[in-house]
Amino acid sequence: MKPMAASPSPQPVLRRYILSWTLGALLLVWLTLIAVAWSTGFREARKFSDGQLVAVAKLWIEASPTGASQNTVPASAGLEHEYLQDVAVLAWEDGRLVADTHRIAPGLDITDLPPRGFRTLTLQTEHGLGDWRSFGVRLNMDGRERRVLALMDMKKRGELGKDIAEHVAQPAILILPLVALLLWWTIRRGLRPLDQLSSEVAALDGFAGQRLDTRHRFREFTSTVSAINTLVDTLQKQAQREREFASDVAHELRTPLAVIALQARAAQADASPERLDRLEREALRAGRILSQLLDLARAQRTGNGGPSNLLETQDVELGELAARLISNHAQLAYETGHELSLQQPEQPVRVSAQPMLLELALRNLIENALRHTPEGTQVSVEIWRSSDGFGVSVSDDGQRAGSGAVSAASEPGLGLGLRLVGRIAEQMGATLERDAGEPPMSTRFNLRWAR
Repeated sequence: MKPMAASPSPQPVLRRYILSWTLGALLLVWLTLIAVAWSTGFREARKFSDGQLVAVAKLWIEASPTGASQNTVPASAGLEHEYLQDVAVLAWEDGRLVADTHRIAPGLDITDLPPRGFRTLTLQTEHGLGDWRSFGVRLNMDGRERRVLALMDMKKRGELGKDIAEHVAQPAILILPLVALLLWWTIRRGLRPLDQLSSEVAALDGFAGQRLDTRHRFREFTSTVSAINTLVDTLQKQAQREREFASDVAHELRTPLAVIALQARAAQADASPERLDRLEREALRAGRILSQLLDLARAQRTGNGGPSNLLETQDVELGELAARLISNHAQLAYETGHELSLQQPEQPVRVSAQPMLLELALRNLIENALRHTPEGTQVSVEIWRSSDGFGVSVSDDGQRAGSGAVSAASEPGLGLGLRLVGRIAEQMGATLERDAGEPPMSTRFNLRWAR
């Protein structure tokens, strides 16, 4: 027994790939910030706690609980600290002021103070007018009413907040360039597969048969690679058609030009009427081929951003168009000995198409039938409608060689015109078909539109 083939591993998703790299970088930055903030928080908390301890110690040294005396501590007593907050305390017992650490009681209206809680006050002190944040409490202890009011200068409290904010924000500011650098690196690393795909597309030579490798690491590239390969296949098919068309043109022009050269050389020695007539016929044949080339170039030009009025889609009645073309080719049918007729249903058949392109296609089919069938051949143009579609057909009983699918080289001088009709049909959304037709006809070309 043959060993079972291992199932292909699932393709990773590009979104998850980029997201994983980005989240990894953000996690690294986050851990760094946590570590720095943790260290900064502990350091600032120690400093702040130390400052509060110093403030409380200074307060209790300066304020006498009984109010008997107040002590002033010298500035050089070792009580300075970075986070030292100057707190003023006022104390009353039974309505009598017993402590005023900063001598601000004269500028304070005690009757305007709440019995407890916080309030922002505007006070006049020996240092000037300023805002103070206050917290008051009133208690009855041992039959005495005791009231305490603690105040802090709002300006100094704002300076403390600014100092702490600067300490906390400084690590984030320093880490910001690192965050930007890591994000740039992760995005560049994550999009590297897309850059590689772009390089492969840039180096792709579609006309040389090259295609992109469908085995890519990421699932998102599957649809993109498939679309590019589809476009490459289309370009290759178009290039192949152009090469075949160029070969047909060279084949079609080679014979009349060679005959023209031979007849011109012979006419220099003996300008007989037969040789001049042959020279004229071959020159006209080459002219018709060149005319078809010009028609094809015009059709392709209008199909690729040419004049819009030539490509405006309109409702065209096939019977009227066929009748006009038959009238225009009546003289040619008479000269070539053909019987040219038109068959159409009672109800008009209309198609939405570009009138110029439709007329060009039908004219080429009629001219091919008149020029490439024997004298006395019947050529019939039929407008038809069926359950699965509608269209126009050109049939003849001239017993032309070959049958089946339309071929560029099925008959001498016929390939160029049919290739032109096939391209026009494709541009109009129709199909060009060839079959034996209904007896007594032997060859029929159909322009078919599906319902």
